[in-house]
Amino acid sequence: MAPRANWKGFLRLSLVTCPVALYPATSESEKISFNQLNRQTGHRIKYVKVDAETGDEVTNEDIVKGYELEKGQYIEVSKEELEEIALESTRTIEIDEFVARSDIDPRYLIRPYYIRPDGKVGHDAFAVIRETIREMDKVAIGRVVLTNREHIIALEPMDKGLVGTLLRYPYEVRSETEYFDEIQDVKVTKDMLDLARHIVNQKAGRFEPERFEDHYETALIELINEKRAGKVIRPKERPKGENVVDLMEALRRSVGKEAGKETGKEAAPAKAGKPAKKPRKAAAGQKEMLMPIAGKKQPKEAAVKKPAAGARRKSA
Repeated sequence: MAPRANWKGFLRLSLVTCPVALYPATSESEKISFNQLNRQTGHRIKYVKVDAETGDEVTNEDIVKGYELEKGQYIEVSKEELEEIALESTRTIEIDEFVARSDIDPRYLIRPYYIRPDGKVGHDAFAVIRETIREMDKVAIGRVVLTNREHIIALEPMDKGLVGTLLRYPYEVRSETEYFDEIQDVKVTKDMLDLARHIVNQKAGRFEPERFEDHYETALIELINEKRAGKVIRPKERPKGENVVDLMEALRRSVGKEAGKETGKEAAPAKAGKPAKKPRKAAAGQKEMLMPIAGKKQPKEAAVKKPAAGARRKSA
Protein backbone atom coordinates (compact mmCIF):
# COMPACT_ATOMS: atom_id res chain seq x y z
CA MET A 1 0.00 0.00 0.00
CA ALA A 2 1.14 3.53 -0.78
CA PRO A 3 1.80 5.80 2.21
CA ARG A 4 -0.83 8.24 3.34
CA ALA A 5 -1.26 11.27 1.07
CA ASN A 6 0.16 14.55 2.36
CA TRP A 7 -2.32 16.56 0.32
CA LYS A 8 -5.44 15.98 -1.76
CA GLY A 9 -7.05 18.44 -4.13
CA PHE A 10 -7.14 19.30 -7.82
CA LEU A 11 -4.58 19.79 -10.57
CA ARG A 12 -5.65 22.41 -13.09
CA LEU A 13 -4.28 23.50 -16.45
CA SER A 14 -6.56 26.31 -17.64
CA LEU A 15 -10.00 24.62 -17.85
CA VAL A 16 -8.68 21.03 -17.59
CA THR A 17 -9.02 19.81 -13.99
CA CYS A 18 -8.59 16.47 -12.24
CA PRO A 19 -8.49 15.28 -8.60
CA VAL A 20 -4.99 14.34 -7.45
CA ALA A 21 -3.16 13.16 -4.35
CA LEU A 22 0.37 14.15 -3.34
CA TYR A 23 2.71 11.69 -1.59
CA PRO A 24 6.25 12.11 -0.19
CA ALA A 25 8.81 10.69 -2.65
CA THR A 26 11.54 10.30 -0.01
CA SER A 27 11.73 8.97 3.53
CA GLU A 28 14.12 9.23 6.48
CA SER A 29 12.22 6.68 8.60
CA GLU A 30 14.51 3.75 7.75
CA LYS A 31 17.60 5.41 9.21
CA ILE A 32 18.88 4.50 12.68
CA SER A 33 17.36 6.86 15.23
CA PHE A 34 18.11 7.33 18.91
CA ASN A 35 16.00 8.14 21.96
CA GLN A 36 17.29 10.43 24.69
CA LEU A 37 17.69 8.67 28.05
CA ASN A 38 18.35 9.60 31.64
CA ARG A 39 21.90 8.38 32.25
CA GLN A 40 21.07 7.66 35.94
CA THR A 41 17.88 5.60 35.41
CA GLY A 42 17.97 4.53 31.76
CA HIS A 43 14.45 5.92 31.31
CA ARG A 44 13.39 7.90 28.23
CA ILE A 45 13.28 11.68 28.41
CA LYS A 46 9.82 13.20 28.05
CA TYR A 47 9.25 16.72 26.79
CA VAL A 48 6.33 18.84 27.93
CA LYS A 49 5.14 22.30 26.88
CA VAL A 50 5.27 24.76 29.75
CA ASP A 51 4.52 28.43 30.32
CA ALA A 52 7.86 30.26 30.08
CA GLU A 53 6.97 32.49 33.06
CA THR A 54 5.02 30.26 35.45
CA GLY A 55 6.58 26.91 34.53
CA ASP A 56 3.09 25.31 34.45
CA GLU A 57 2.35 22.69 31.79
CA VAL A 58 0.05 23.94 29.00
CA THR A 59 -2.35 21.69 27.07
CA ASN A 60 -2.53 21.82 23.26
CA GLU A 61 -6.05 23.28 23.50
CA ASP A 62 -4.68 26.34 25.29
CA ILE A 63 -1.81 26.99 22.88
CA VAL A 64 -2.34 29.67 20.21
CA LYS A 65 -0.06 31.20 17.59
CA GLY A 66 1.52 34.57 18.22
CA TYR A 67 3.79 36.96 16.32
CA GLU A 68 6.38 38.78 18.45
CA LEU A 69 6.29 42.53 17.78
CA GLU A 70 8.99 43.30 20.33
CA LYS A 71 10.42 41.59 23.38
CA GLY A 72 7.52 40.09 25.35
CA GLN A 73 4.77 41.64 23.18
CA TYR A 74 2.81 39.38 20.84
CA ILE A 75 -0.11 39.57 18.43
CA GLU A 76 -2.25 36.46 18.75
CA VAL A 77 -3.61 34.92 15.55
CA SER A 78 -6.42 32.36 15.79
CA LYS A 79 -6.92 29.27 13.65
CA GLU A 80 -10.13 30.79 12.28
CA GLU A 81 -8.32 33.96 11.23
CA LEU A 82 -5.71 31.93 9.39
CA GLU A 83 -8.44 30.00 7.59
CA GLU A 84 -9.97 33.30 6.46
CA ILE A 85 -6.86 34.09 4.41
CA ALA A 86 -6.72 30.58 2.90
CA LEU A 87 -5.64 30.71 -0.73
CA GLU A 88 -7.07 28.93 -3.75
CA SER A 89 -3.90 26.83 -3.81
CA THR A 90 -5.09 25.25 -0.53
CA ARG A 91 -7.25 22.93 -2.64
CA THR A 92 -5.90 23.39 -6.17
CA ILE A 93 -2.52 23.20 -7.88
CA GLU A 94 -2.92 25.79 -10.61
CA ILE A 95 -0.30 25.55 -13.36
CA ASP A 96 0.85 29.12 -13.99
CA GLU A 97 3.66 28.71 -16.51
CA PHE A 98 6.09 26.36 -18.23
CA VAL A 99 9.87 26.79 -18.02
CA ALA A 100 13.00 24.96 -19.14
CA ARG A 101 14.45 22.56 -16.56
CA SER A 102 17.83 24.25 -16.91
CA ASP A 103 16.28 27.55 -15.80
CA ILE A 104 15.71 26.27 -12.26
CA ASP A 105 18.66 27.01 -9.97
CA PRO A 106 19.32 23.85 -7.87
CA ARG A 107 19.49 26.02 -4.73
CA TYR A 108 15.73 26.51 -5.05
CA LEU A 109 14.93 22.78 -4.88
CA ILE A 110 13.51 21.54 -1.55
CA ARG A 111 12.01 18.05 -1.77
CA PRO A 112 10.10 15.85 -4.24
CA TYR A 113 6.57 14.43 -4.10
CA TYR A 114 4.74 11.88 -6.22
CA ILE A 115 1.45 13.04 -7.71
CA ARG A 116 -1.20 10.68 -9.05
CA PRO A 117 -4.94 10.78 -9.78
CA ASP A 118 -7.08 10.54 -6.65
CA GLY A 119 -9.79 7.93 -7.08
CA LYS A 120 -11.20 6.40 -10.25
CA VAL A 121 -12.18 9.61 -12.02
CA GLY A 122 -10.00 12.18 -13.71
CA HIS A 123 -7.43 9.80 -15.19
CA ASP A 124 -8.05 11.12 -18.70
CA ALA A 125 -7.53 14.74 -17.69
CA PHE A 126 -4.45 13.76 -15.67
CA ALA A 127 -2.98 11.97 -18.69
CA VAL A 128 -3.59 15.02 -20.91
CA ILE A 129 -1.75 17.31 -18.47
CA ARG A 130 1.08 14.81 -17.96
CA GLU A 131 1.63 14.16 -21.67
CA THR A 132 1.44 17.87 -22.50
CA ILE A 133 4.29 18.55 -20.07
CA ARG A 134 6.24 15.57 -21.48
CA GLU A 135 5.67 16.57 -25.12
CA MET A 136 6.72 20.17 -24.51
CA ASP A 137 9.84 18.98 -22.62
CA LYS A 138 9.18 21.66 -20.04
CA VAL A 139 8.64 21.93 -16.29
CA ALA A 140 5.19 23.10 -15.18
CA ILE A 141 5.25 25.67 -12.36
CA GLY A 142 2.30 25.89 -9.96
CA ARG A 143 1.41 26.66 -6.35
CA VAL A 144 0.31 24.40 -3.51
CA VAL A 145 -0.40 24.90 0.21
CA LEU A 146 1.31 22.42 2.56
CA THR A 147 1.52 22.81 6.35
CA ASN A 148 -0.46 26.05 6.08
CA ARG A 149 2.12 27.72 3.82
CA GLU A 150 1.98 28.28 0.09
CA HIS A 151 4.84 26.75 -1.88
CA ILE A 152 5.94 26.96 -5.49
CA ILE A 153 5.92 23.47 -7.04
CA ALA A 154 7.64 22.28 -10.22
CA LEU A 155 5.86 19.42 -12.01
CA GLU A 156 7.59 16.89 -14.28
CA PRO A 157 6.31 13.62 -15.79
CA MET A 158 7.67 10.34 -14.41
CA ASP A 159 6.40 7.09 -15.90
CA LYS A 160 2.58 7.20 -15.49
CA GLY A 161 2.60 9.91 -12.84
CA LEU A 162 4.12 13.27 -12.00
CA VAL A 163 6.92 14.35 -9.70
CA GLY A 164 6.33 17.66 -7.96
CA THR A 165 9.34 19.37 -6.41
CA LEU A 166 8.79 22.14 -3.88
CA LEU A 167 10.80 25.28 -4.60
CA ARG A 168 12.11 27.99 -2.29
CA TYR A 169 11.22 31.65 -2.63
CA PRO A 170 14.04 34.09 -3.49
CA TYR A 171 14.13 35.49 0.05
CA GLU A 172 14.98 31.98 1.33
CA VAL A 173 18.14 31.69 -0.80
CA ARG A 174 21.27 33.38 0.49
CA SER A 175 23.51 35.32 -1.85
CA GLU A 176 26.75 33.56 -2.76
CA THR A 177 28.75 36.79 -2.75
CA GLU A 178 29.05 36.95 1.05
CA TYR A 179 30.75 33.54 0.96
CA PHE A 180 32.78 33.71 -2.25
CA ASP A 181 34.16 37.27 -2.19
CA GLU A 182 37.24 36.31 -0.17
CA ILE A 183 38.23 33.39 -2.41
CA GLN A 184 41.57 34.23 -4.00
CA ASP A 185 41.90 34.61 -7.76
CA VAL A 186 44.22 31.77 -8.71
CA LYS A 187 45.68 31.19 -12.17
CA VAL A 188 45.30 27.50 -13.04
CA THR A 189 47.84 26.36 -15.63
CA LYS A 190 46.98 24.30 -18.70
CA ASP A 191 49.13 21.40 -17.46
CA MET A 192 47.16 21.24 -14.21
CA LEU A 193 43.85 21.32 -16.06
CA ASP A 194 45.00 18.56 -18.43
CA LEU A 195 45.95 16.30 -15.53
CA ALA A 196 42.69 17.10 -13.69
CA ARG A 197 40.65 16.34 -16.84
CA HIS A 198 42.47 13.02 -17.14
CA ILE A 199 41.45 12.13 -13.58
CA VAL A 200 37.83 13.09 -14.34
CA ASN A 201 37.80 10.92 -17.48
CA GLN A 202 39.16 7.98 -15.47
CA LYS A 203 36.35 8.41 -12.94
CA ALA A 204 33.59 9.03 -15.50
CA GLY A 205 30.47 6.89 -15.15
CA ARG A 206 26.69 6.92 -14.90
CA PHE A 207 24.69 8.08 -11.90
CA GLU A 208 23.51 4.83 -10.30
CA PRO A 209 22.23 5.60 -6.77
CA GLU A 210 21.82 1.91 -5.92
CA ARG A 211 25.62 1.64 -5.88
CA PHE A 212 25.96 4.15 -3.05
CA GLU A 213 26.21 3.06 0.56
CA ASP A 214 25.48 5.16 3.62
CA HIS A 215 28.75 4.42 5.41
CA TYR A 216 27.71 6.23 8.59
CA GLU A 217 24.48 4.19 8.80
CA THR A 218 26.51 1.01 8.32
CA ALA A 219 28.93 2.07 11.07
CA LEU A 220 25.99 2.78 13.42
CA ILE A 221 24.58 -0.70 12.78
CA GLU A 222 27.97 -2.31 13.45
CA LEU A 223 28.40 -0.28 16.65
CA ILE A 224 24.96 -1.26 17.99
CA ASN A 225 25.46 -4.92 17.10
CA GLU A 226 28.87 -4.97 18.83
CA LYS A 227 27.44 -3.37 21.97
CA ARG A 228 24.47 -5.77 21.92
CA ALA A 229 26.91 -8.67 21.68
CA GLY A 230 28.79 -7.35 24.72
CA LYS A 231 31.98 -6.45 22.87
CA VAL A 232 34.32 -3.77 24.20
CA ILE A 233 34.27 -0.71 21.96
CA ARG A 234 37.70 0.76 21.34
CA PRO A 235 38.33 3.97 19.41
CA LYS A 236 39.71 3.41 15.92
CA GLU A 237 42.76 5.20 14.62
CA ARG A 238 41.70 8.01 12.33
CA PRO A 239 43.59 8.71 9.09
CA LYS A 240 45.73 11.84 9.20
CA GLY A 241 45.31 14.44 6.48
CA GLU A 242 48.36 15.58 4.57
CA ASN A 243 49.11 19.08 3.33
CA VAL A 244 49.57 19.28 -0.42
CA VAL A 245 52.94 20.91 -1.00
CA ASP A 246 53.41 20.23 -4.71
CA LEU A 247 50.06 20.44 -6.51
CA MET A 248 51.43 19.18 -9.85
CA GLU A 249 52.98 16.14 -8.14
CA ALA A 250 49.69 15.43 -6.33
CA LEU A 251 47.82 15.55 -9.66
CA ARG A 252 50.34 13.21 -11.34
CA ARG A 253 50.11 10.75 -8.44
CA SER A 254 46.32 10.91 -8.63
CA VAL A 255 46.42 9.99 -12.31
CA GLY A 256 48.63 7.00 -11.49
CA LYS A 257 46.37 5.97 -8.63
CA GLU A 258 43.24 5.98 -10.82
CA ALA A 259 45.06 4.12 -13.58
CA GLY A 260 46.14 1.54 -11.02
CA LYS A 261 42.55 0.97 -9.99
CA GLU A 262 41.64 0.10 -13.58
CA THR A 263 44.51 -2.38 -13.96
CA GLY A 264 44.22 -3.81 -10.47
CA LYS A 265 47.74 -2.64 -9.59
CA GLU A 266 47.28 0.54 -7.66
CA ALA A 267 50.30 2.86 -7.47
CA ALA A 268 52.20 2.71 -4.18
CA PRO A 269 51.44 5.58 -1.78
CA ALA A 270 54.14 8.08 -0.83
CA LYS A 271 54.22 6.81 2.75
CA ALA A 272 53.78 3.22 3.81
CA GLY A 273 50.56 2.62 5.64
CA LYS A 274 47.71 0.22 6.11
CA PRO A 275 46.08 -0.87 2.84
CA ALA A 276 42.81 0.92 2.24
CA LYS A 277 39.69 -1.17 2.62
CA LYS A 278 37.78 -1.80 -0.58
CA PRO A 279 34.40 -0.07 -0.52
CA ARG A 280 31.59 -2.50 0.11
CA LYS A 281 28.94 -2.73 -2.52
CA ALA A 282 25.75 -1.24 -1.23
CA ALA A 283 22.95 -3.78 -1.11
CA ALA A 284 19.51 -2.84 -2.35
CA GLY A 285 17.70 -1.57 0.72
CA GLN A 286 20.47 -0.56 3.11
CA LYS A 287 18.15 -1.10 6.05
CA GLU A 288 18.59 -4.87 5.62
CA MET A 289 22.28 -4.81 6.54
CA LEU A 290 21.54 -5.37 10.23
CA MET A 291 23.34 -8.62 11.09
CA PRO A 292 22.30 -11.09 13.81
CA ILE A 293 24.45 -11.57 16.89
CA ALA A 294 27.05 -14.29 16.38
CA GLY A 295 25.88 -17.64 17.69
CA LYS A 296 22.18 -16.98 17.24
CA LYS A 297 20.33 -18.41 14.30
CA GLN A 298 17.94 -16.30 12.32
CA PRO A 299 15.02 -17.66 10.28
CA LYS A 300 15.73 -17.64 6.56
CA GLU A 301 12.55 -15.70 5.91
CA ALA A 302 13.72 -12.87 8.19
CA ALA A 303 17.01 -12.64 6.33
CA VAL A 304 15.46 -12.02 2.92
CA LYS A 305 12.12 -10.48 3.64
CA LYS A 306 12.08 -6.70 3.26
CA PRO A 307 10.20 -4.69 5.85
CA ALA A 308 7.01 -3.07 4.65
CA ALA A 309 7.49 0.30 2.92
CA GLY A 310 7.61 3.08 5.44
CA ALA A 311 8.00 0.67 8.40
CA ARG A 312 10.10 2.28 11.12
CA ARG A 313 13.04 0.32 12.41
CA LYS A 314 12.72 0.58 16.18
CA SER A 315 16.09 -0.82 17.12
CA ALA A 316 19.17 -2.53 15.84
